[in-house]
Amino acid sequence: MSQLPTSPTRREFIKQSAAAVATFMIVPRFVLGGKGYTAPSDQLVIAGVGVGGKGESDLASFAKTGKVRIAYLCDVDDRRAARSAQAFPQATYYKDWRQLLDKEAKNFDAMSVSTPDHNHAAVTLAAMQLGKHVYVQKPLTHDLYEARALTEAAKRHQVVTQMGNQGASGDGVRQLQEWYDANLIGKVHTVYCWTDRPVWPQGIAWPTPAASVPPELDWDLWLGTAPARPYVEKLVPFNWRGWWEYGTGALGDMGCHLLEAPFRVLGLQYASAVQASVGSVYVDEFKRGYFPESCPPSSHVTLKFPETAKNKQEVTVHWMDGGIQPERPEELGANELFGDGGNGILFVGKKGKMMASTYAANPRLLPTSRTQEVRVKPSVARVPGGAEGHYGQWVEACLAGYGNHYVSSPFETAGPLTEALLMANLAIRGYDLPRPKATGPGVDYPGRGIELLWDPKQLRVTNFDEVNQFVKRTYRPGWQ
Repeated sequence: MSQLPTSPTRREFIKQSAAAVATFMIVPRFVLGGKGYTAPSDQLVIAGVGVGGKGESDLASFAKTGKVRIAYLCDVDDRRAARSAQAFPQATYYKDWRQLLDKEAKNFDAMSVSTPDHNHAAVTLAAMQLGKHVYVQKPLTHDLYEARALTEAAKRHQVVTQMGNQGASGDGVRQLQEWYDANLIGKVHTVYCWTDRPVWPQGIAWPTPAASVPPELDWDLWLGTAPARPYVEKLVPFNWRGWWEYGTGALGDMGCHLLEAPFRVLGLQYASAVQASVGSVYVDEFKRGYFPESCPPSSHVTLKFPETAKNKQEVTVHWMDGGIQPERPEELGANELFGDGGNGILFVGKKGKMMASTYAANPRLLPTSRTQEVRVKPSVARVPGGAEGHYGQWVEACLAGYGNHYVSSPFETAGPLTEALLMANLAIRGYDLPRPKATGPGVDYPGRGIELLWDPKQLRVTNFDEVNQFVKRTYRPGWQ
């Protein structure tokens, strides 16, 4: 039987400890790291899916924190991925996010998702099921059902989540909160949000298929959850936003940036009713074009929200896109800019009004002279770095672990916000849904001129069933 080692004497222990310290002291500085060095154990290892365009800038913003390692890049289009691949040469590159998760799940902590809208939910849910923290570009999802599913999954899997509406971390929305909480404008009954989007083609016919697919693009992977169809030019990398199978129109692009402020300030959750009117495109004299695959060129949507604990008043939220704007408030001077010119937010309360630009930046009380005259003690904590700090905030939260660090747009709040704008899209899509006439030839459009009543628990419109087909898509086989 082997003999157990004997304990060292005190003298031997001190000698061994001294030798260990001496050895430690002569380790080269490059091994220990210099000023600002972050040990590998304190780094967040990130995989990016969709690494061109906004995905590229997201990864760059994470990297600026000095606390992350961009370890994996995934994109279906080598052209779009080229700049990120150059910026992070040590990162392993994949085209198929499913292969990335299958092969590398044990090797990274968090995922940044910046694909077209129709693939957001599939990628994000798969990552969360593997215990990965997720940062997802707005809108959170393409469909209402997906938004609710991701919101519930984030709680179930206890991962840190953040939607990429960076205005949620800005100082502007916090200033609006403080003014509202100080009762400067009273209870709010009406909010207007407007945008100059779309800045891509909408209200058009589906293009003619192209002769070939660019060799750098995997078209089948780009389609992902969407139905298979021939490749068309100019859909990738940006104009997909105007097609219902892939994008969510102007609401998907700007809704999260503009509706976030009223949601946060007033504590809004789920809308109860919605109605819409849309811009028309005429292809000949008295001949209105019918392009159901494409989002309309403009729309005006009205959402009704029940009173909340913060705002004991039903709220009507007006959404306007395609350059449509609400009437200028009478308190605004003739030469003063409304919103930021192309986009804006206007709160109308019982005692006054306040206004902001995109991302709730540049908040102003009306008349604008009040902005400088009124002083309200700061009561809402600011995010270091403001809107740009949105990225670092998520990184810190991931490093701290679920529930240990505040984030501005977790799925808990981003989910209901996304549901509201997608519900608005139900009314827009319902506007052009045809139904055969009960008597005689032709069709009617029963979704026009009505108000859709929404059941948030059942996720369905209760008075116009045809529109419920857009609440939840059927994914392409192999992508369920």
